[in-house]
Amino acid sequence: MTDPDVLDVPDVFDVDAVVLDIEGTTSATGFVVEVLYPYARERFGALLASRGAEPEVARAVAQVRAEAGEPGADAARVEEILGRWVDEDRKATPLKTLQGILWAEGFARGELVSHFYPDVIEVLRRWHAEGVRLHVYSSGSVAAQRAWFAHSPEGDLLGLVGGLYDTVNAGPKQDADSYRVIASSAGVAPERLLFLSDRPGELDAARAAGWRAVGVRRAGEPYADADFGDHPRVTSFSQISLAPISPASKTPVPRSSS
Repeated sequence: MTDPDVLDVPDVFDVDAVVLDIEGTTSATGFVVEVLYPYARERFGALLASRGAEPEVARAVAQVRAEAGEPGADAARVEEILGRWVDEDRKATPLKTLQGILWAEGFARGELVSHFYPDVIEVLRRWHAEGVRLHVYSSGSVAAQRAWFAHSPEGDLLGLVGGLYDTVNAGPKQDADSYRVIASSAGVAPERLLFLSDRPGELDAARAAGWRAVGVRRAGEPYADADFGDHPRVTSFSQISLAPISPASKTPVPRSSS
């Protein structure tokens, strides 16, 4: 019987690399909102008070003041602005930077363990073993991405992924130019890249840059009932088949029939 939630997905995607969104795609948005957001929010004040002079923190604070239009905002006001942005789920780069610093430290101390949907890790391991390159593109900072994959429920997964991209080193996720930046950085032709995301606007931007794109529709996620247009969509990574890539030749090799 045909799965009604799988729309026009090719039998096999012949690509060299897969680029993964995290929130709502590999992992539950609820975990980010209910666990990670409060964890960082409770620690913003201490971070600004004790480490405000550190270059990365100071740069992010300056960006908060500029984006809020409050150049004279003191640490207490910056903390208040950050809290409001969290409530709005705003994808502001300085917010993501400061959250990433705190999350990375929480993961390193063992206070946090990342979340992955049950179908994801096994599939990522298989794709990696077959020679498909895996990259990440998330609104969360590169530091947060690195910590996320290094502290999964099944241990350190960083060895599975190559390039890590965020809104700083690539650009906004609904801007086609960001996907062109990633393709250039990864050294992969756009048509040989497959992007997986739960957000139609991101899929549109990837396609506009010449990529292949598949919508991941997870039950209970904010975009589960969104209009994906004519983008292929799945409910599980296990519904996506990739042509294995020979590490030596970077060309498709036959999939085992066993």
